[in-house]
Amino acid sequence: MQQVLASRGYALVQRDPQGSPSPWGNRASPCETILSIPRLDAMQHCVESVLTDCIPGDLIEVGTWRGGGSIFLRAVLAAYDVRDRKVWVADSFEGFPDQVHRDPADRAVDYGAGLGEDFFAVDLATVQANFDRYGLLDDQVEFLKGWFHETLPVAPIDRLALVQIDGDLYGSTRDALEALYPKLSVGGFLLVDDYGVHETCRRAVDEFRAAQHVDEPIRRIGEQMVLWRREA
Repeated sequence: MQQVLASRGYALVQRDPQGSPSPWGNRASPCETILSIPRLDAMQHCVESVLTDCIPGDLIEVGTWRGGGSIFLRAVLAAYDVRDRKVWVADSFEGFPDQVHRDPADRAVDYGAGLGEDFFAVDLATVQANFDRYGLLDDQVEFLKGWFHETLPVAPIDRLALVQIDGDLYGSTRDALEALYPKLSVGGFLLVDDYGVHETCRRAVDEFRAAQHVDEPIRRIGEQMVLWRREA
């Protein structure tokens, strides 16, 4: 998909965590995403599949950091001249919730990975500027600012064809699944970026699938991401 986007004038500034000793860069880094090429390829395949199969609904990324994953989703729609779907970008734009407001399952884990949790607090204006730099800040992009348990249940979203969750935390992952999975169309895709690396995220997914009797097979994308396609 990188080649497809490049042929249409789009190129996402990206770093592959497998190929860099410091994948997160620094505060002045130009990278908008550390999603690896295999994960971006999986996202592309999912979007192409819902377009080919006419699966109704918008696309949403829950947890966006500097906006790269959402920019990529919007670029895919632009590359295929899709004008009747939106990309929703959900984030606190303040980083992780503080210890007081976290689910108990998340309070003992350092999600800052030694960088300091404020490293992930990329404000809305910065993310919007990143979209604008690619010429992709338009009326097909909607931003949902706030904690997921507050914004997602009341978001004015009718149907979704793709849900991508990158919330790291147990509570954030659970809140996203509970609010958005009922809106995911049959034939749509659910992607979770942190399933393979954060035990709390994995537990939230496994508990949700068990409680909701979701038995579609999980497909792994490298060591980190998983996805499945909703069948019922």
